[in-house]
Amino acid sequence: MEKPEQGKQVHDKSRAVCLKLPGIQIVLTGPLSVVALVIVLVLIVGFLYLLITNTGPGLWVSGGLWLLFIVYWSARAKNAAPTSSSESTASRQLHQLLMYGALLLAFLPVPGLRRRWLPISPWIGVTIGLAIQTSSALLAIWARRHLGRNWSGAITAKVDHQLIRTGPYRLVRHPIYSGMLGMFLGTAVVSGELHGLLALLIIAVAYWRKIRLEELHLRGYFGTNYDDYRKKSWALVPGLL
Repeated sequence: MEKPEQGKQVHDKSRAVCLKLPGIQIVLTGPLSVVALVIVLVLIVGFLYLLITNTGPGLWVSGGLWLLFIVYWSARAKNAAPTSSSESTASRQLHQLLMYGALLLAFLPVPGLRRRWLPISPWIGVTIGLAIQTSSALLAIWARRHLGRNWSGAITAKVDHQLIRTGPYRLVRHPIYSGMLGMFLGTAVVSGELHGLLALLIIAVAYWRKIRLEELHLRGYFGTNYDDYRKKSWALVPGLL
C-alpha cells in the first residue's frame, strides 16, 4: 500500500453540505450530507406550501418585509469593525436558534395555535400590523446607522469601541432590540392567531436574556460612563421599560 509522499496534502473529496445563517453554521460531510440537503429542501418547500395555502396576503407582505430586512441586515454586517472580545459561540447560537424558531412560528399555521387572539377584522388588523412592522424596521435601521462599525450581532467589544449616545440611543439603550420586538408584534397583529403571539413571547424572552448579558458586558467595558448612561436612558421604551 502506497503512503502519501511527505510534504504533500491529501484532500478530502467527500461530499459536504454547509447550512449557514447569520450566527449559525452547520457543516455536514459524507454520504449523509446529500440526504440532509434533500430534507432541508423538502422542509423549505413544505413551509412555503403551508404558508401560501393556509395564510392570506397580509402575512405574505409581512414575510416579504422580513426578507428585505434580513437581506439589508446581512449586507451591512460586512462593515463592522474587528472584534476584540465576544460572547461564547454557544451563547450566540442559543439566541439565534430562539430567534429563527420564533420567526418560523410567527408564520407557520401550527395546529392548535390557530385560534385568534384578535377579533376578525382582516384589513384593519393587516394595515395596523404592517404599519407597526414597517416603523419598527425603520427604527432598527436608524439605530444601526448610528452604531456604524460598533454594531455586532453577538455581544462583543470592538477594537476602539465607542459608547454611542446619538440618534435613538439618546433615550433608549437597545433601540435595535425595540425594533426587532416591534417587527414581531407587527407580524403577530397581521396574523391575529395564537402562534404569532407565542412567537412574540419567545423572542421577548430571548432579548430579555441578551439584554442582561449585554448590559453586564458593557458595564465591565465602559465602567462609570455606562452607569451614567443607564441613569439617563431606558432599555427599550422611553418612559415605560
